[in-house]
Amino acid sequence: MEHRRIGIVVAVYNRPEELEELLASLLRQSTTDFCVVVVEDGSTRPSDEVCARYASSLTLVYLKQENTGPALARNHGVAALGQSTDYILFVDSDCTLPPHYLACAEAWLDAHPEVDLWGGPDAWDENFTPIQKAISYAMTSPYSTGGIRGGGERSDKFYPRTFNMGVRTRAFEAVGGFANLRYGEDVDLSMRLCEAGYRSALQRELFVYHKRRTSWRSFFRQVYHSGQARRMLAERHLGTLRWVHLLPSAAILLGILWIVSLFVYWKCVALGVVGVVYGLVVARHAYRQFRSLSLALRSVWACGVMVLGYGFGLWSTLGRRRRGVR
Repeated sequence: MEHRRIGIVVAVYNRPEELEELLASLLRQSTTDFCVVVVEDGSTRPSDEVCARYASSLTLVYLKQENTGPALARNHGVAALGQSTDYILFVDSDCTLPPHYLACAEAWLDAHPEVDLWGGPDAWDENFTPIQKAISYAMTSPYSTGGIRGGGERSDKFYPRTFNMGVRTRAFEAVGGFANLRYGEDVDLSMRLCEAGYRSALQRELFVYHKRRTSWRSFFRQVYHSGQARRMLAERHLGTLRWVHLLPSAAILLGILWIVSLFVYWKCVALGVVGVVYGLVVARHAYRQFRSLSLALRSVWACGVMVLGYGFGLWSTLGRRRRGVR
């Protein structure tokens, strides 16, 4: 493969329509110094026809494999790149890149040659469904996660996720790539890179449009698995568990205590005021962003789903014996 500055690796599972939107956004980039590897991870709805339509317009390699999960699929894609790129950019198949993304990334990397691990936040686009916009709010708002997904994390050191993660090729190889984890494999890689002495940095202008889930059920399942992954990450990387990671579980516990208190002492209903105030704060903030009351209310619901899913996911790991990594 001809040498390129950036190699983009995309693991896809049953998302040919969304992958086509991603490839279309790559075709609109203002620079051409990149190549793309798409790894089909055992999909029952393959993307071969989509990739064939873009093969003549993009430097694109399409690979198929049995389902192994996103970690090994991405490792497969990086192996296909070999030494043909200086940097690897991991993007989720449900994302699209604004036209300036890669040109901005190249200029920023030229100005910051010391950076080995980089990325940026995600954002919503006008063509998203109402549910997708509300979920995007919940995942990026300072009143929910407050992290890199919304661009609010510390810019000197952070742990990018694979919806928008760039890494120097030789750094990726030095730490052995992704561990074979079902969930949290991207944060685990970021942590291992930082622990090995590689430098991470945030570029807030390098945002992507991230569609995320299309139903409340799938969103709950996603954040539930994120909660499960948090305990594993805390065990693999001591000292990375922060108080903010425990807030969803604490909120659930307070909710249970509030419900029980209604049957014990009616004045304890005042505990519910905290939840009401939080909902009003979220609704006001979301309304200022969307200028839509229905989207503001959906955003409150999305934040509730996120808290419940993440909190129960973390709780479900309590008392479990740590499992080895394949």
